[in-house]
Amino acid sequence: MTPVYPALLLLQGASNTLLGPIFMYGAIFAIFYFILIRPGQRQRKALEAMIKQVKRGDEIVTAGGLVGEVIHIKEATTEKSDTRMPNEDRLTIKSGESRVVIERGRIARVSRVAGAPASEG
Repeated sequence: MTPVYPALLLLQGASNTLLGPIFMYGAIFAIFYFILIRPGQRQRKALEAMIKQVKRGDEIVTAGGLVGEVIHIKEATTEKSDTRMPNEDRLTIKSGESRVVIERGRIARVSRVAGAPASEG
């Protein structure tokens, strides 16, 4: 007696008409996931980690295009617990001769880390 494989049963008969489109949609979803969604999630997590590590002296660029050096960080805490809410943290940056207060979540990138040599060129 030969063993019956469930996969072979799916390939036979009327269910064969459904197997093709299901496989096609699954393949399209897998392609979108591994090419678009997953790299975007990794990039977002890396940006969030970089924003959490911003400290005094770092040069940052905001989402609006403002470039400045961090001179003060005010971290917000909740009343019930001591967990930080990073979207409510405020940073004071110096841009030119003016000082601006921004939210930590509005940082687009860190141009130069404090203590690191400035890049030339």
